[in-house]
Amino acid sequence: MTQHNTVIAQGTFDLLHPGHIHYLEEAAAMGEELCVIVARKSNVDHKDAPICAAEQRRDVVAALETVDEAILGHEEDIFVPIEELEPDVIVLGHDQHHDTAAIEAELARRGVDCEVVRASGREPRYDEELLSTRLIIDRVLERRG
Repeated sequence: MTQHNTVIAQGTFDLLHPGHIHYLEEAAAMGEELCVIVARKSNVDHKDAPICAAEQRRDVVAALETVDEAILGHEEDIFVPIEELEPDVIVLGHDQHHDTAAIEAELARRGVDCEVVRASGREPRYDEELLSTRLIIDRVLERRG
């Protein structure tokens, strides 16, 4: 595995779960510094809006030992923080909706020279482990709704 200086991971991180931890630990292992861009509600259009406020989600991600810095994404242009941070690699989550080729093309258009890779997924380690915010919400609604 190639070691990079600056690694970016990004996501919604609404209800933090072991799948998020796996993703961020894998991303951190790829470089010396891990910066996480936490999506703003306005940029989450591929699934239900987050339950927690963007600042709360950022603060929880920032508290993780594996994360060097957590910032909020740009309101209109998701590539602005990437241009500012000048990463060596962007690590996408294994199940994120992003089109890797489209991201690489936009980065090239903007003159950002970095690699885009996809993290591995992880299987539950025991019967009741939930690795998805959607599954956690479904369980809460099933038991308390």
